[in-house]
Order: sequence, then structure tokens, then C-alpha cells
Amino acid sequence: MTQTTNGINENGHSASTDLLDTPSAYTQKSNKTHTSIDLRSDTVTVPSLEMRQAMAEAIVGDDVYGEDTTTVRLEQRCAELFGKEAGLFVASGTMGNLLAIMAHCQRGEEIIVGRYNHIHRWEQGNYAQLAGISATTLEVKPDGTMDLDDIEQAIRVQGGYIQIYDESSDTEVTSIPDCHMPASKLICIENTHNYTGGKALPIDWMRSVKMLAERRSLKVHMDGARIYNAAVSCNTTVKHIASFADTVQMCFSKGLGAPVGSILVGPKAFIDKARHSRKALGGGWRQSGVLAAAAHVALDHAEATIKADHERAKKLSKMINEATPEALRTKVYAKENDITNMVLIHCENGVSVQQLTDFFQKHDILAMTFDARRIRMVLNWNVTDENLDTIVEVYKKFVAQL
Repeated sequence: MTQTTNGINENGHSASTDLLDTPSAYTQKSNKTHTSIDLRSDTVTVPSLEMRQAMAEAIVGDDVYGEDTTTVRLEQRCAELFGKEAGLFVASGTMGNLLAIMAHCQRGEEIIVGRYNHIHRWEQGNYAQLAGISATTLEVKPDGTMDLDDIEQAIRVQGGYIQIYDESSDTEVTSIPDCHMPASKLICIENTHNYTGGKALPIDWMRSVKMLAERRSLKVHMDGARIYNAAVSCNTTVKHIASFADTVQMCFSKGLGAPVGSILVGPKAFIDKARHSRKALGGGWRQSGVLAAAAHVALDHAEATIKADHERAKKLSKMINEATPEALRTKVYAKENDITNMVLIHCENGVSVQQLTDFFQKHDILAMTFDARRIRMVLNWNVTDENLDTIVEVYKKFVAQL
């Protein structure tokens, strides 16, 4: 379906804003050139010269034998950084999250996760597809949290048993097996929360989730792909953020800028189980130190890298809104509150996301069609202050022709 710049398709009908009619931005190829300003994700960066040199000089060995010292050092470094006992270097965040679920749960058990969390929405339902684990999905609020009462009500059984309580004394009387339900074992949270625009989860909420999980004998896994963004946003450390989860996954290949890899951290027994399952998923590394070396460099500069991205994201959102004529501010606008490294441009009331992304692409600017009404722009270290000026000048041309 072809759309024109006034939101009308080639048949003369209004352009659809139905999510089902919106192409998947994660699988669409672009006409990227060496001059493109690429804001589709923070995964599009290329390794720095410092990373390339470290990769070339890395001391390596066979990691399946535990002999790659650069990888071993990275796992130990991250475990200490996050305040956990052990770490495991894996190929991707998706693999790290799946391994965490597999290590926490047995086949036939269940996780509790937000319906817009990456684990559920963008990882192909792999927990069910590959691990035989089901999920109760909950609504996600605009700040990336789930309602605490919803979480508690979703806990169906503990350890395969349902508890019977004496209401007069609020004490457990007996436990009986319930053959109708899977056992709820794990609460999955995401920080920062991608679908809500990179929102950092509130500290108090994470603390409450952890307390709830401990009271109900569940574990908490944090999809912390962008946990450094959360720490910078909350003006705290990644260790503090990680303290509200039993296990954490973080990507080196997003805002930190490394080419490949994620880290999974948690108790030693948990990591041992995850390492065992990693081999079954085809994730056993050989000379992985080549990639671990780049991850080390990414960690060396992590805080400065993330802070720069946040500043540019805040600047870009403000510049976009200032460039939008007053009469169009109900049709196209950027959210400016609680920004980390993502800028979400909302297109409504006759302006479609496809119009704007197509216009940007014609001017060598790449952005992501996030859903039927939002465009996502993710700041990354390949985007400069001069690029922001170019983006806004192109945007001005777009709104001028509406």
C-alpha cells in the first residue's frame, strides 16, 4: 500500500494506523549508505578503533574448555560489577534471557512478564517454543512497570502446590497439589523498558517487586539489556539496579557499542545451569576472547558513552518540538519526559508514521517504525551534534509540506 504525504493511500482512502498494517521495522532492510544517519537502534554502531585493536591483540583460548582468559576475565568483571557471584558471556540478549528462564524454571512451569516486554514481544516466544515454559502476561504501564496487585494475582501456585490459609490467623493450614495449573516461578522485568520509550524503572517499584517475589518464593530476572541507561538516568550504579533482581542480562552491543555479545549474571549454581544449557542452544564459544575484548573496552567507557547519548536524545526531542508549528502539535510531536537514549515521535490525526519514516529515508536518515503511531529514534555513539542539526532541518521540511 502506497501512502501520500497527506496520509491518503493510492486508492484515495485514509492511510491505515492499524498495527497489523504496519510493517515490522525489525525485519525491514533500508537503503543505508556510508553517509546515512542511522537512528533505528543503538545496535547499528561499528566497533571503535580502540575496540578493533583490543580484538586483534586479545589473548584467546577455547572457551568451552574454560581456557579463554579474556572471556573468563570479562565474566568475573561483570559479576563483580553487578554484585553477583558469577557471569556467563553469551551471543545475544535473547540467548541470555532464554538461558535465564531455562535455569530458573523447569518444563511445564511459568513466568510472569509484561505483554510489551522484550522477552514476550520480540523474542519469538522462545521460552515456550524451546523450553516448554508458559507465561502469564500483564499490562504494562507508560513507565514500564506492571501493577503490583496484578503480579501477585498472577502467582497461581507455589512450587506446584496451592496454599490454604486460616483467614482468622492468616497462617498457612495445609498445602494441596493443584493438577490444573503450572507453577509460577519467575517474574521478568525490563530496565530500561524499550516499548515505553526507554523508560528507567522506578527504584521503589523494583524494590517492591523483589520483596513480593521473596514473600511468595519466586525469583526475579531483569532483562537489563540497557541497564547502564537505567543507572545513568537514576543517578546510581548498575550494582544498585541489579540488586533488585536475582539474575540480570545486559547487552554489550546496544548503547555500549560493542559488536557482539551479552552477559548473564547471578548465583554460581544458576550460571552453571545456564552454561550447560548454552551448549545445547549452540552457544558454546571457542576463541570468544576476540569479542570479549571489545566488551571490555565498551565497559571502560560505558558511563561516558551513555551520558552523551542521553544528552543528545533530550536535545533532539526538544529541537523537534520547537520545529513543529503550533497548528501541527496535535499531529506530530516528540515526548520529552523521562528520556534516556530514545526519542519517540508520535504521528496522529492524519499524519502517519510511514509518511515521516519515508521522508527521512529519502534524506538519508534512518528511523524505526515502532508501531502504528510512533517512530523510534535511538541515539548512539555514531550520531554527532552536527547530525542532530541535519535531522531537524529535514524534519522542518517535512512539517512544512503538511
